[in-house]
Amino acid sequence: MDIANRGPADRGPADRGATDGRPADLPGRKTSPDRDVYTVSRLNREVRVLLERGFGTIWLEAEISNFARPSSGHWYFSLKDAGAQVRCAMFRQRNMLCAFTAKDGQKVLVRARIGLYEPRGEYQLLIDHMEDAGLGALKRQFEELSAKLEREGLFAAGRKRSVPSLPRRIGVITSPTGAAIRDILHVLARRFPAVDVLIYPVPVQGAQAAADIIAALRLSGRRAECDVLILARGGGSLEDLWAFNDEGLARAIVASPIPIITGIGHEVDFTIADFAADVRAPTPSAAAEMAVPDAAEWLDAFVRLDARLQRSLRRRIDGHAQRLRWLMGRASLVSPSAKLAQQSQRLDEVEQRLSRALRRRLVASRERLSWLTGRAALVSPAARVVQQLVRLESLRVRSDRACRQIVRRARERLLPLVRTLNAVSPLATLDRGYAIVSTEAGQILRDAGHAKPGTIIEARLARGRLRAKVEEST
Repeated sequence: MDIANRGPADRGPADRGATDGRPADLPGRKTSPDRDVYTVSRLNREVRVLLERGFGTIWLEAEISNFARPSSGHWYFSLKDAGAQVRCAMFRQRNMLCAFTAKDGQKVLVRARIGLYEPRGEYQLLIDHMEDAGLGALKRQFEELSAKLEREGLFAAGRKRSVPSLPRRIGVITSPTGAAIRDILHVLARRFPAVDVLIYPVPVQGAQAAADIIAALRLSGRRAECDVLILARGGGSLEDLWAFNDEGLARAIVASPIPIITGIGHEVDFTIADFAADVRAPTPSAAAEMAVPDAAEWLDAFVRLDARLQRSLRRRIDGHAQRLRWLMGRASLVSPSAKLAQQSQRLDEVEQRLSRALRRRLVASRERLSWLTGRAALVSPAARVVQQLVRLESLRVRSDRACRQIVRRARERLLPLVRTLNAVSPLATLDRGYAIVSTEAGQILRDAGHAKPGTIIEARLARGRLRAKVEEST
């Protein structure tokens, strides 16, 4: 919206008050019916629409600070530089597409839309895409060097030479211990085993790699032993392949008198050396296939054309997808999803405040519990229980002593009685050799005449009994 071109109907209360020459309404005065009085919510809503429509999508490079990731999965953080900072939000459906998890102190490159968090009236960035700024710096350096060399004509198709259809000897510039040389030798042996192979061993990674590769190119050019050269290495990150993005190496490739095929990394990896070479192969194995003839060469050409078509279609689709996202972003300004995003952010904020309050409450409760535990120790019955246990043990010892004394006295009183009882007991008489004779019915015999001959009698002795039959009684 162009504020300078607003008409009278578009002006706020202060604008119209100044236009008609009347002083602004004093407190308590009735508001004029033609005044459009804003609420704070309406003001924030319209400011948000102005910001989002006015700027569109922007790219920003800065450092992350105050990073927070609540349970909702959204990311909230600040992007800052030496002089300022801005609040940012990256919602879960966006940060799930990020190749890494952001952290404090990390320098990133983001694509964002400018918005306003209406409940607090704070302007913020809504992040759609994030990438590591260090990798982005290498990509920019790559693009700048690529553009420079292309303007000089080093990448021109008219400069490039055709690869001989039937080379007698192939030179391979690569690491002698890497997987690339094994793949190349395997493919050459499978497709055209009669061809000679000459290996120029060089490092393919590190600060000295580019200089060594340049020296190998110059050596092969002076010796002129090969019909075609393959410059190759296995896959890796952008940093791993950086030796092949050297300007001097690109110029050495262009200056080489021998046609060069590059097979660096994987199919999706592109380097300056690939652009400067006469032929670029997607992999070391593919470079070996291009260097020698094969019956499937036409099929390989169709595959490469298909890959180019796929990349072109992906670029077209990505362009349309970006425009669709932009249109959806504009549509979201008037859809409930924007309000839902605001409420989701507010919910995250309330959740964080509640979590902090619960932690403070828990700390306070622990401190009070510790204080109450100390107080309880002062009036604990434990000491009294110990005293009672000691007293109980003393009473038990005294009770045992008294029981033993009572038993001893009873034994002393019982012994005379036992001796007296033994003195008058009939059992004592039996011990002297006497016996008690009775009939089978248990009747004591005191007269021999009471036991007729043949009567069964029983004699009780001091120890045991005897049964006998009377033969004669006198």
